[in-house]
Amino acid sequence: LTHGWHMFADNHDGILLPGRFAKESGGTKNPNNWYDVGNGLKYRPRWVAYMGKEVGVYAFKTPRTDYDRQDYDNKVYINPLRPHMKDERNYAFGYNHQFLGNGRKTKGKFHKYPVHRDEITNFTDTVLGATCMGTAAGFTEAERTPYDNNGKSYSSFGNHGWTLDPPRLTPNADKGTGDPGSPRTAVDPCLSGKAIVAFLDGSVVAKSPEELGYRKDSNGKYLDTGAGGNRPTNRFFSGTGEDNGPPSLPR
Repeated sequence: LTHGWHMFADNHDGILLPGRFAKESGGTKNPNNWYDVGNGLKYRPRWVAYMGKEVGVYAFKTPRTDYDRQDYDNKVYINPLRPHMKDERNYAFGYNHQFLGNGRKTKGKFHKYPVHRDEITNFTDTVLGATCMGTAAGFTEAERTPYDNNGKSYSSFGNHGWTLDPPRLTPNADKGTGDPGSPRTAVDPCLSGKAIVAFLDGSVVAKSPEELGYRKDSNGKYLDTGAGGNRPTNRFFSGTGEDNGPPSLPR
């Protein structure tokens, strides 16, 4: 599937895949919210379905234009270590959308879109996507609740897992679900304490949260920021190899 990321850019004049396109007025009734996923039209599909279209590995047996909580049918999309996390919203893999393409809008302005491939200067050290625990990352390990395939509880493991926030966040940045008060998302170390991570150069490896730049408190809650030499760092997310802050929300 990772090859589909570059193929999307090849087919769109170098513009990178957004995590999801912004919602246009009219919701599911508006054809402008319907997108081709290879074997039919789908209402505002998430990033991974676009990648699958490019390589001919389709996400859904029957994509729908009237619903955005379908389960992924194709086994290629499923994390074998989290086989139950297959809802397209509460998904097992999250996209580095804040740096690679955030199609959300505030006051009619995109958060971070379009992004051109030539803006990326370090493909080897830039995360494309990784296993993600969703907004449960903003809670201590004891506060997290079990996965709910069709739920929206912030504390639920995997909630809004399709978006992966970078390690270091700022007060003016997007976060989690994008709703006011949303906790952050972060990687899921599902493989012997390590996350499964795809980089822009096509490599897929296992890395601990700390190796990727994340930091946690003593109770397992992922931190947004910190002080000193041990603060979270975005060097593996920014696209430049530098610890750049995430884009600020439009004003």
